[in-house]
Amino acid sequence: MPGGDMLLGGADLAENFLALDLVDELRLYIHPVLIGRGTQLFRPSDATVDLRLVETRVFGNEVVLLRYERAVP
Repeated sequence: MPGGDMLLGGADLAENFLALDLVDELRLYIHPVLIGRGTQLFRPSDATVDLRLVETRVFGNEVVLLRYERAVP
């Protein structure tokens, strides 16, 4: 997003920004680690955001990037 702001955070921050309709792009980094428990990133809610996958990348340490942008209506 040229000239846009970027904010790094976790599940709670993402949930709040999605609910307020403030998300244009979402980047998820998936780390291949099983920890057994954690915070669910997308909890059931009434808010929906149509996203489309625009990039995937696998890094040497097996971390995977999934980059989504807001879908054009």
